[in-house]
Amino acid sequence: MQHLILFTEKEKRALLNKRKSESKFGEHIKLPTNLTNIYEDINNLDVDYVLFGIKEDIGVYGNLGNPGTSKAWDATLKVLLNIQENSLTNPKRVLILGHLDYSEKREELLKLDLSKKKERFQVRDFVENIDKDVSHIVATIVKAGKNPIIIGGGHNNAYGNIKGTSLGKNDKINVVNFDAHTDFRAEEGRHSGNGFTYAFAEGFLKNYFIFGLHENYTSDTIFKTIKKIKSIKFNTYEAIEVRKELDFKSEMKIALEHVSGKSFGIEIDCDAIRNIPSSAMTPSGFSAKKARQFVHYFGKHENAAYLHICEAAPTKKTATKVGKLITYMITDFMRANGN
Repeated sequence: MQHLILFTEKEKRALLNKRKSESKFGEHIKLPTNLTNIYEDINNLDVDYVLFGIKEDIGVYGNLGNPGTSKAWDATLKVLLNIQENSLTNPKRVLILGHLDYSEKREELLKLDLSKKKERFQVRDFVENIDKDVSHIVATIVKAGKNPIIIGGGHNNAYGNIKGTSLGKNDKINVVNFDAHTDFRAEEGRHSGNGFTYAFAEGFLKNYFIFGLHENYTSDTIFKTIKKIKSIKFNTYEAIEVRKELDFKSEMKIALEHVSGKSFGIEIDCDAIRNIPSSAMTPSGFSAKKARQFVHYFGKHENAAYLHICEAAPTKKTATKVGKLITYMITDFMRANGN
C-alpha cells in the first residue's frame, strides 16, 4: 500500500525522552517487522491493539472545513511514547503500525477552488482513495483478531473504519458517535460530513447513535432525515448539559443498548470537546473528563470493536495539549477494554 508509512525503531528512538529510573511506554511497544505481509505480521504478534494514524485533512477541506487534522497523529505519538510504562498502561499489548500519509497530494488539492464544482469534486474523488486505504488496513487488523485504534484525520475516515470492520467480521456493525454533528449529510461526493451516510447506504452500518448533537449546527433537513430512520437515534448536547432534561450517564446506557447487540465502533470527534483545537472548535462542549468517561464506558463492553479519535487540529502551541488528551483516551480505552 503506497500511502502506508510503517513506524520504525529509528523514529521511535528520536521521539523517546528517557529518564533514569523510569520506564516509558514507547520502550515496550511492538513495531511492525514483516514489511511484505502486514496481515501475517499483525496476526503473529502477541498484541491486542494496533494503532495507526491518518495524516490527512483532505476530507475536511472537501467539506469546506478548516484544515489541520493531518497534524494530530504526530502530536499524539510524541506524548503517547513518553507516558509511563506500568501495569495500568501495558504497552506490551500494543503494536504501533505507522500512518497513512497524503502530504504530496494534499499540497495539490488544498490549492483548488472549492467554489468550482469540477475542482470540488477533484478533492472529494480523492477522499475515495483514502477510504480504500483505511478500510483495507482496518479489515486486515480485525481479521487478525486485534482491535484497531485510529488516530487523526477528518471524520470522513469513519466510513473506512466501518467498512473495514464490517468486512473483517463479515457482518454489518453498529456505531456510537460522540459528536456535535451527525456527519449524515447528503451523498454529494465523499467528505468529512457524510461518512456515516455512505456506510449506511452501502450496508456496512446498521444501528447508529449520535451522542451530543449541537442543536445550532444541525439542519432541519438532517433532523427530519435521521428521525425517519429507526436504526438511528440521537440526543443533544443542550438537552444534557444546558437544559438538564437528560442525564449523561443514563444517556450513555440508552446509547449502549442501541449499539451493543453486535460489534460496534466508538467514534470520538474532538469538535464535541470544549476548547480543543479542531476543525470546528467549540467554546461550549463536553468536558475532557466526560469524553474520557464516554470512552471508558463504551470501551469496556465486549462488543467494542475499534476506537477512532478524529478532527483534532493541533497547532505548534497546542500540540502537547491535544496529544495529551488523545493519549488519555487511548489508554482509557485500553484499560476498559482489557478488563
